[in-house]
Amino acid sequence: MFATTPLRVVAVSAGLSQPSSTRLLADRLAAATRERLAAEQDRNVEVQVIEVRDLAVDIAHHLLSGFPSATLREAIDAVTEADGLIAVTPVFTASYSGLFKSFFDLIDNTALTGKPVVIAATGGTARHSLVLEHALRPLFAYLRAVTVPTSVYAASEDWGSSGDEYTEGLPSRIRRAGGELASAVLGRTVSGTSRAPGPDGGEEDEVVPFEQQLADLRLD
Repeated sequence: MFATTPLRVVAVSAGLSQPSSTRLLADRLAAATRERLAAEQDRNVEVQVIEVRDLAVDIAHHLLSGFPSATLREAIDAVTEADGLIAVTPVFTASYSGLFKSFFDLIDNTALTGKPVVIAATGGTARHSLVLEHALRPLFAYLRAVTVPTSVYAASEDWGSSGDEYTEGLPSRIRRAGGELASAVLGRTVSGTSRAPGPDGGEEDEVVPFEQQLADLRLD
């Protein structure tokens, strides 16, 4: 990858309403990631937000026919080719939304191998925050992505909250998750690997163990 190649961060938002708190959370996570990436290196940073609600009909047709539309193919390619991924879903029936799951069902289970991902969700009550651990994290483990340690759940009461002495407010969690994703992106030049000198003096891919990738993440 050339040094002038932009870093690409893609946020997938599965909110259904407009305006959507899910889209707002995706935008803020993307902004935090972009800010940290811009501060730590000289390459341009491109951010793309994919609204899954706009692809609902295309997703249904693809599930039935096996053939994606051009628009859906572009969205899938953007996700699989991104340097870093942000995945945000509203909580329905104590899990991710069906539309969110349907979109990721269309992605090959090896296409996200080693890709750093921030998982996030929105809901009406904090009681559903464990959806991040019992639903979203296992989903991306199956897809072989590397989810960063900090996940972000935003309940209705979290918006505008600054936290207290015992808990972090939503803005702090967003900054920390964005920082972790940026650090993972900068430590990764190809999916799941770092670059190491090859026998001929060039570069070859060196697999970095999952545990080491997590250990290398720099937290705020």
